[in-house]
Amino acid sequence: MATPETPATPATPTENHEIVPKNEMIHEHSHEMVPENEMIHEHNHEMVPENEMIHEHNHEMVPEHEMTHEHNHEMVPENEMTHEHHHETVPENEMTHERHHEMVPENEMIHEHHMVLGNEIVPGHEMVPDDEMIPLNEMVLAEPQPNYIETPPNNPETQPSKRRKKKSIVWEHFTIENMGGGIRRAQCKQCKQSFAYSTGSKVAGTSHLKRHIAKGTCPVVLRNQQKNNQLSPYSTPSKVSGYGGSTDPPKRRYRTASAPYLAFDPDRCRQEISRMIIMHDYPLHMVEHPGFLTFVQNLQPRFDMVSFNTVQGDCVATYLREKQAIQKVIEGVPGRICLTLDMWSSCYTVGYVFITGQYIDSDWKIHRKILNIIMEPHPDSDTAFSHAVSACLSDWSMEGKLFSVTINQPLGDSAVDNLRALLSVKNPLVLNGQLLVGSCLARTLSSIAQGAFKFLHGTVKKVRDSVKYVKTSESHEEKFIELKQQLQVPSTKTLALDEQTQWNTTYEMLLAASELKEVFSCLDTSDPDYKDTPSMEDWKQVEVLCTYLKILFDTANLLTAPTIPTTNTFFHEAWKIQLELARAAANEDPCISSLTKTMQEEFDKYWKNCCLMLAIAVVMDPRFKMKLVEFSFTKIYGEEAATYVKIVEEGIHELFLEYAALPLPLTPTYAEEVNGGALKQDNGGASGAGLTDFDAYIMETTSQQSRSELDQYLEESLLPRVHEFDVVGWWKLNRMKYPTLSKMACDILSVPVSTVTADSVFSMVGKEMDRYTCSLRPETVEALICGKDWLQNASVITLHAPIKMEVPI
Repeated sequence: MATPETPATPATPTENHEIVPKNEMIHEHSHEMVPENEMIHEHNHEMVPENEMIHEHNHEMVPEHEMTHEHNHEMVPENEMTHEHHHETVPENEMTHERHHEMVPENEMIHEHHMVLGNEIVPGHEMVPDDEMIPLNEMVLAEPQPNYIETPPNNPETQPSKRRKKKSIVWEHFTIENMGGGIRRAQCKQCKQSFAYSTGSKVAGTSHLKRHIAKGTCPVVLRNQQKNNQLSPYSTPSKVSGYGGSTDPPKRRYRTASAPYLAFDPDRCRQEISRMIIMHDYPLHMVEHPGFLTFVQNLQPRFDMVSFNTVQGDCVATYLREKQAIQKVIEGVPGRICLTLDMWSSCYTVGYVFITGQYIDSDWKIHRKILNIIMEPHPDSDTAFSHAVSACLSDWSMEGKLFSVTINQPLGDSAVDNLRALLSVKNPLVLNGQLLVGSCLARTLSSIAQGAFKFLHGTVKKVRDSVKYVKTSESHEEKFIELKQQLQVPSTKTLALDEQTQWNTTYEMLLAASELKEVFSCLDTSDPDYKDTPSMEDWKQVEVLCTYLKILFDTANLLTAPTIPTTNTFFHEAWKIQLELARAAANEDPCISSLTKTMQEEFDKYWKNCCLMLAIAVVMDPRFKMKLVEFSFTKIYGEEAATYVKIVEEGIHELFLEYAALPLPLTPTYAEEVNGGALKQDNGGASGAGLTDFDAYIMETTSQQSRSELDQYLEESLLPRVHEFDVVGWWKLNRMKYPTLSKMACDILSVPVSTVTADSVFSMVGKEMDRYTCSLRPETVEALICGKDWLQNASVITLHAPIKMEVPI
């Protein structure tokens, strides 16, 4: 406690002596007034803040939390003391006697000459009893970690003699302004108030800057503290230490990283709750659940939990913010956009059309995003899909930019006609609409597999019951494994029951059981409880089924890749399935032909619908071009192959001419002048009338040059076949050589062959919206589903899938 001060006796002016306030000191040589919290070095007259000391030899300022060795002047951290002869580091809780090296408890005071500089005890390093020490778990004023200078070890001229001086924490809140003439001032980042810092060789220090921030004299910091009822960055919740609100300086400093000043923001909390609900499919009503309310109240008592209606509005607001960013991306897409349509059912007899956009951006990266969720009151009507597409095109201003539409289910002729009629009005047709509507490959494969299981329903059930008998009893499984070892069956497959809605699990179950059929036959004779074992005829049917299911399985597996595959990947897969099923359907073995006939008939519908689009896509692959089309069509069609090859050739040339006829994009400078109205068209002169024929000539000659661009590409030799080949990247590198063809290639290669996500590729049942989601408003449903897709994929960089291609041409 400070003692009362005695009134000062007025000083009498004398020669060269002026009356000085008691809170100022007179330097003995220059008689300049200095605040009492600063000290003047007797030689170079530089002002030093009260929390800093002057080394007696080289006069460098050292922060009070550091001590300087008196011989070699190296700075030593406060938690270490160096023996003056051997310079050994000693932990801070032990002090070493300089002569006998005995450890002395920290609560005892050591009177050693190496703790004294100039026969004076160093200020700020007095030993303090244990009961006055600040607990280690209290946060105190922290200084940044020191920076070290790295120099070559064997160069004495570049070896530093000391560590770099530390920077005060106040510079996180102040900036230095150069006023000219060697004068610098410190400006507060919060209130913009300016303070003296240095005038030439005189430095004012940082103590007054610390007081401005820590003691609440800054009006902005004070206002934030009153608003949020929080402590300043220099204080802690339990005790204000350092400069925060206590008049006593800290007894000891700890080198902890300075934590940022985080103010409680209820609006930010609401935004994060809405993001959490969107990203993890949490119900909106969770904000009214008692358990969640208790959790949030204990986490932050000052947060007022929002209601269901409020969080519903917050989720829609989050969706709209993200939509603005997606809108800018779509507007900047240089090419066209492809859509997929996936109809979901519901328990309320209404349907929901999931509309997904796929495109290649200006960086030549392929992307896939959910754009809309459209509720359809009559999902089975012929106008359901056309209505959804129309709404999507209007919502995203994509009229004129649509390239193709892929639908998850077969459409009737009337539905297809309605869709094409709508798109012909709002979008220029590509190849007279031949590429406009496509089928979903994943749904086609699942439907074929499901039909095969139904055809062999009895056989599949026998195998499933046999696997269930083994897997549902530990003793049965042990007996089965014992028999397998006795018979020395080489199979490494493991039996597992299938999930009947996922056809890949049924295929894997049948495949494993087929390889272990000998063990099942032996189990039938050794275990009287095991009945209804599959016969040899049943096992033959299972083997045939697995043979052709494997072709479907390998193709569908490409759709489960984490990256987005390009369209050219699936031509080889599709023509291989078409060829194998056609051969199997004509097989003389009735077991094979009867099973594969229905499979071939269903896939033939997909092949006829998507063959042209897949063929044009593989022509855009410089490793195959027209050669793979000619080879595969010869295998499939035999003598009629030339007719189908000609259809592809004519189609790709016609499509290329459509791209060549498109107007060239404006240069940025010209576009700015047009938009700004700077350009004016004169009635005469070079830009006036009379050049209509010239424009037609330009279009004609450009088309001829562009046609040769396609011919040049097709005539060049094929690239070597490699598995990890980035076909879009190749067109990016060759876009200057093929400017028109590269644009067409990007649009074709971005056509999606599947409408479903990776987790639904093998599903044999349609998607159904859950009851809770259906109870929400349609705009809320769209906000939750689209927002989740955008937020989860915001930081995901999509790459192009490598092409698995081994064709013996």
